[in-house]
Amino acid sequence: MHLLDHVALSVPDLERARPFYDAILAALGAEKVYDYPDALGYGRRCDADEPEHTYLAIYLSATFAVDARCHCCFKAPNRAAVESFHAAGLAHGGTDDGPPGLRSHYHANYYAAFLRDPFGNRVEAVCHRR
Repeated sequence: MHLLDHVALSVPDLERARPFYDAILAALGAEKVYDYPDALGYGRRCDADEPEHTYLAIYLSATFAVDARCHCCFKAPNRAAVESFHAAGLAHGGTDDGPPGLRSHYHANYYAAFLRDPFGNRVEAVCHRR
């Protein structure tokens, strides 16, 4: 089962968000599907022929606020992609919120990295494979 169809995050400044999200999502192999003055889109929308896809939207928001307990976790195809995600985020305005490594308290192969985007949104990449 694929639980999520699409997710949206908000940011107060799309010009600062763009290089960060372009870099981290490219590191995970996600395609950028649109770049509008008030929104960015990554991934692929679902349709009747391909219902398993996932989609992320980043919206410009005048009422932006960070909730410290909220975060988005992206699936990485391998551990190298988790490391690339982390390095790309740091190089494009993000801050470290947990370096790449095993998180065995989740399960023996949970390999993840955590970042804060330039505005404080928490994002994670995880690989469940060995």
